[in-house]
Amino acid sequence: MGILFAYSVNMKAIIPVAGAGTKLRPITYTQPKPLIPVAGKPIIAFILDELIRAGVHEFVFVIGYLGEKIKTYLDANYQHIEKNYVIQGEREGLGHAIYSCREFIADSDQVVIQLGDSVIDIDFQVFLNSKYSTLGVSKVHDPRRFGVVELNEKSFVKKLIEKPQIPISNLAIVGLYFIKEFKCLYNALDFNIKNGLKTRGEYHLTDGLMKMVEDGSRIEIMEVKNWFDCGQKENLLETNAIMLDRNFDSSSSIDIPGSIIIPPVSIGKNCQITHSIIGPNVTIGDDAKVDNAILKDAIIGNFTILEDIVLQHSIIGSDAIVKGRYQSYNIGDNTEIDMV
Repeated sequence: MGILFAYSVNMKAIIPVAGAGTKLRPITYTQPKPLIPVAGKPIIAFILDELIRAGVHEFVFVIGYLGEKIKTYLDANYQHIEKNYVIQGEREGLGHAIYSCREFIADSDQVVIQLGDSVIDIDFQVFLNSKYSTLGVSKVHDPRRFGVVELNEKSFVKKLIEKPQIPISNLAIVGLYFIKEFKCLYNALDFNIKNGLKTRGEYHLTDGLMKMVEDGSRIEIMEVKNWFDCGQKENLLETNAIMLDRNFDSSSSIDIPGSIIIPPVSIGKNCQITHSIIGPNVTIGDDAKVDNAILKDAIIGNFTILEDIVLQHSIIGSDAIVKGRYQSYNIGDNTEIDMV
């Protein structure tokens, strides 16, 4: 996205990826949510590629659940960036996760924080050169599910509340934060943690930011163009479809003899596809085998085998085997059969 900025102070990124991804089970029993493929690459790769393109090359990853898989992926695919890992043993909230990164962040460091399960459309170079600490926000229909901000008459953040029962505004924090001076945030989180100030049993980053405001910090907002929260099945499939369409190159068609490919799709390396209809909006991982299948609006993992089946609006993990069956019918008039 254009020319990289040379920051006057050290810029680091914190990527929290310690969550268990309970809303995407059973896939997340064995696959960490940030590594689920979307449009041909893991969710976390979209995040890192944008930040690297904007000039960030030092990262702190907060890992926990299935953290070794995330570390293995990052060490193999992002060898050119500086990486540090913090293990969050007990998940006590996002504020606690950021607080645990202190040893890798100097007092004067500028820090960008982005959750590891959200793909965000924003001009990162503009965002990371904001005059004040800045929050990425988006207007939502139901703010009760998010951290919400209220602005004062000068458009600075006046108040922040985590998942309010009575929303103070419809501006939801999208999981993207730019902190001009990490020491201010750390001191705020330190105060909340040492005094046991939890919200619904957790130390929320929202509460730490509110403490910063109370201590005199100025925080702005920047509305994001698009926000793809991949924490639920429906959102994940929608993100997959949008990213496939966005990256689709009409000049490079996929031709598989004996099968029909309806773009946009992403098909991994060494796949064997026979007598099938694939697409639209399908991502298939590496080394998958698909035979006599119809796939639409689906994400299929690596080394998965699909035979004699029709799938749509589906997510199938890696190393899975899903086989259907052929059936023969002799059905009379005025008959209704529901195969659900």
